[in-house]
Amino acid sequence: MEFKESQAIYIQIGDYVCEQILLSRWKEGERLLSVRELGVELEVNPNTVMRTYDFLQGKEIIFNKRGVGFFVEDDAKKKIIDYRKKLFLEQELPLIFKNMHLLGMSLNELEKEYNYYFKEHENKQ
Repeated sequence: MEFKESQAIYIQIGDYVCEQILLSRWKEGERLLSVRELGVELEVNPNTVMRTYDFLQGKEIIFNKRGVGFFVEDDAKKKIIDYRKKLFLEQELPLIFKNMHLLGMSLNELEKEYNYYFKEHENKQ
Protein backbone atom coordinates (compact mmCIF):
# COMPACT_ATOMS: atom_id res chain seq x y z
CA MET A 1 0.00 0.00 0.00
CA GLU A 2 1.31 3.44 -0.91
CA PHE A 3 0.62 6.14 1.63
CA LYS A 4 -0.02 9.84 1.03
CA GLU A 5 1.86 12.34 3.15
CA SER A 6 -1.22 14.55 3.46
CA GLN A 7 -3.04 12.22 5.85
CA ALA A 8 -2.07 10.16 8.89
CA ILE A 9 -1.15 6.57 7.99
CA TYR A 10 -3.53 5.07 10.55
CA ILE A 11 -6.43 6.95 8.92
CA GLN A 12 -5.40 5.68 5.48
CA ILE A 13 -5.28 2.13 6.85
CA GLY A 14 -8.72 2.75 8.35
CA ASP A 15 -9.96 3.75 4.90
CA TYR A 16 -8.48 0.54 3.50
CA VAL A 17 -10.22 -1.59 6.16
CA CYS A 18 -13.50 0.22 5.52
CA GLU A 19 -13.19 -0.35 1.77
CA GLN A 20 -12.64 -4.06 2.36
CA ILE A 21 -15.83 -4.12 4.44
CA LEU A 22 -17.85 -2.09 1.92
CA LEU A 23 -16.68 -4.38 -0.89
CA SER A 24 -17.72 -7.40 1.23
CA ARG A 25 -14.20 -8.79 1.18
CA TRP A 26 -14.36 -8.67 4.97
CA LYS A 27 -17.88 -9.50 6.05
CA GLU A 28 -19.88 -8.28 9.01
CA GLY A 29 -19.31 -10.55 12.01
CA GLU A 30 -16.08 -11.87 10.50
CA ARG A 31 -12.72 -11.81 12.31
CA LEU A 32 -10.21 -9.29 10.99
CA LEU A 33 -6.55 -9.95 10.38
CA SER A 34 -4.55 -9.68 13.58
CA VAL A 35 -2.64 -6.47 14.24
CA ARG A 36 0.60 -8.22 13.28
CA GLU A 37 -0.85 -9.87 10.17
CA LEU A 38 -2.22 -6.60 8.81
CA GLY A 39 1.01 -4.83 9.72
CA VAL A 40 3.01 -7.37 7.71
CA GLU A 41 0.56 -7.22 4.79
CA LEU A 42 0.67 -3.42 4.61
CA GLU A 43 4.34 -3.15 5.63
CA VAL A 44 3.66 -0.92 8.64
CA ASN A 45 4.43 -1.06 12.33
CA PRO A 46 1.89 -3.10 14.34
CA ASN A 47 1.47 -0.06 16.62
CA THR A 48 0.10 1.86 13.64
CA VAL A 49 -2.39 -0.92 12.91
CA MET A 50 -3.38 -0.95 16.59
CA ARG A 51 -4.04 2.79 16.37
CA THR A 52 -6.22 2.12 13.31
CA TYR A 53 -8.15 -0.59 15.11
CA ASP A 54 -8.64 1.68 18.14
CA PHE A 55 -9.94 4.42 15.83
CA LEU A 56 -12.37 2.05 14.07
CA GLN A 57 -13.47 0.59 17.38
CA GLY A 58 -14.26 4.13 18.57
CA LYS A 59 -16.45 4.55 15.47
CA GLU A 60 -18.15 1.21 16.34
CA ILE A 61 -17.13 -0.27 12.98
CA ILE A 62 -15.15 -3.09 14.59
CA PHE A 63 -15.08 -4.62 18.06
CA ASN A 64 -12.58 -6.55 20.12
CA LYS A 65 -13.18 -9.97 21.65
CA ARG A 66 -10.53 -10.05 24.31
CA GLY A 67 -8.00 -12.78 23.62
CA VAL A 68 -9.60 -13.66 20.28
CA GLY A 69 -9.15 -10.62 18.05
CA PHE A 70 -11.02 -7.88 16.28
CA PHE A 71 -14.27 -8.45 14.41
CA VAL A 72 -16.42 -6.46 11.98
CA GLU A 73 -19.55 -5.06 13.65
CA ASP A 74 -22.88 -6.38 12.36
CA ASP A 75 -23.94 -2.92 11.09
CA ALA A 76 -20.47 -1.81 10.01
CA LYS A 77 -21.41 -1.03 6.41
CA LYS A 78 -24.13 1.40 7.47
CA LYS A 79 -21.82 3.10 9.97
CA ILE A 80 -19.03 3.41 7.39
CA ILE A 81 -21.40 4.89 4.82
CA ASP A 82 -22.83 7.35 7.37
CA TYR A 83 -19.33 8.37 8.51
CA ARG A 84 -17.98 8.75 4.97
CA LYS A 85 -21.03 10.73 3.81
CA LYS A 86 -20.56 13.11 6.72
CA LEU A 87 -16.88 13.60 5.87
CA PHE A 88 -17.68 14.08 2.19
CA LEU A 89 -20.40 16.65 2.85
CA GLU A 90 -18.34 18.57 5.42
CA GLN A 91 -14.85 18.40 3.89
CA GLU A 92 -14.76 17.44 0.23
CA LEU A 93 -17.97 18.86 -1.23
CA PRO A 94 -17.28 22.46 -0.13
CA LEU A 95 -13.92 22.28 -1.96
CA ILE A 96 -15.62 20.92 -5.06
CA PHE A 97 -18.20 23.70 -4.98
CA LYS A 98 -15.50 26.33 -4.44
CA ASN A 99 -13.51 25.03 -7.43
CA MET A 100 -16.63 24.83 -9.56
CA HIS A 101 -17.39 28.46 -8.75
CA LEU A 102 -13.82 29.59 -9.48
CA LEU A 103 -13.84 27.71 -12.78
CA GLY A 104 -17.31 28.85 -13.78
CA MET A 105 -18.63 25.29 -13.92
CA SER A 106 -22.31 24.47 -13.71
CA LEU A 107 -24.01 21.53 -12.04
CA ASN A 108 -24.97 20.34 -15.54
CA GLU A 109 -21.28 20.09 -16.49
CA LEU A 110 -20.55 18.20 -13.29
CA GLU A 111 -23.45 15.84 -13.92
CA LYS A 112 -22.13 15.07 -17.41
CA GLU A 113 -18.69 14.25 -15.98
CA TYR A 114 -20.30 12.17 -13.23
CA ASN A 115 -22.28 10.13 -15.75
CA TYR A 116 -19.25 9.75 -18.04
CA TYR A 117 -17.12 8.53 -15.12
CA PHE A 118 -19.55 5.77 -14.20
CA LYS A 119 -20.18 4.78 -17.80
CA GLU A 120 -16.40 4.36 -18.31
CA HIS A 121 -15.97 2.39 -15.10
CA GLU A 122 -18.87 0.06 -15.89
CA ASN A 123 -17.13 -0.85 -19.15
CA LYS A 124 -13.95 -1.77 -17.26
CA GLN A 125 -15.68 -4.22 -14.94
